[in-house]
Amino acid sequence: DPRGIYTCVTQKGERSAPLQVHYRMCQNCIEVDVPTISGIVVADVIATVFLAVAVYCITGQDKGRLSRASDRQNLIANEQLYQ
Repeated sequence: DPRGIYTCVTQKGERSAPLQVHYRMCQNCIEVDVPTISGIVVADVIATVFLAVAVYCITGQDKGRLSRASDRQNLIANEQLYQ
């Protein structure tokens, strides 16, 4: 527990003004180091790639179908104009 009142003492024996330290420990904190951060980044990149592949596969399935515009039929022949 680092809380308390601290003073600095020089080699000559001179003392500084007292400094009071208040310190609160985080009880739900975790330590994040370089391997943890790199693991999070790699997992995020892999998840993004899987999501991109999934979107590509889902949107790529409609290539075999014709568009809805080609399903329309002309009800009036080109020679007969509706007036």
